[in-house]
Amino acid sequence: MSDNKNLERIKALLAKAEDPAASPEEAEAYFGRAADLMAKYGIDQALLAESKPEADKLASRRFDVKGKYIADRSLLLFAISQALGAQNVYWRLLDTETGKHYRMVKIYAHDSTLDRIEMLFTSLQLQAFNGLKQGRPRYGESMVSYRKSWLAGFASAVRKRLTQAEESALQEASREAGGASTALVLVKREEAVERFFEQEHPKLKTAPRRRLTGSGWTDGRQAGQRADLGDRSLGGQRRKALGR
Repeated sequence: MSDNKNLERIKALLAKAEDPAASPEEAEAYFGRAADLMAKYGIDQALLAESKPEADKLASRRFDVKGKYIADRSLLLFAISQALGAQNVYWRLLDTETGKHYRMVKIYAHDSTLDRIEMLFTSLQLQAFNGLKQGRPRYGESMVSYRKSWLAGFASAVRKRLTQAEESALQEASREAGGASTALVLVKREEAVERFFEQEHPKLKTAPRRRLTGSGWTDGRQAGQRADLGDRSLGGQRRKALGR
């Protein structure tokens, strides 16, 4: 199947998962299949770029996060990008047209990874807001506090599931190749991304840890788990390839 057909199939599955009319079980099935295909697509692109680097170049992409729950949606974007081996940085900027602040997030990765991050972020934001409508804070609890903690739990579960999907696809590709060569290719790509990022931001400061008090973490985490990305176990193939 060509790359374009793969991407169109992934987009179609994500659209079904985003549909508010879909049951949690249906959304889980659609998203799980899309994530599996996306992980396999990422490995295919990595292997292609190993022999043809110009096919998948290092780049950066800007994401402007505006509107409601900016910090919380940014956290989801960070979770996705980190699970896929990307690097990110953000700035708090003022929108001169609206007079409101927003976050400009810049993500560094290979082009194919950036495409996957963009697709996932678009889809998961919609799924998250569909799930938020079902959430119920405790008696007397602020809805804002509940939703912020809900979104943090959702992002945490999504990161774990995405990591599992990536590792599962790597295990399958390594079995087909009969060795650790695929894992080594992915390690080289991640290291290249890190060098590229550090060259662009040699004096970057780490953001302070957020403190959330709402009770929505568990509900959000469960919703993120329902947006299942595959239940196969985490294999640690990259670490094994490096003898770690």
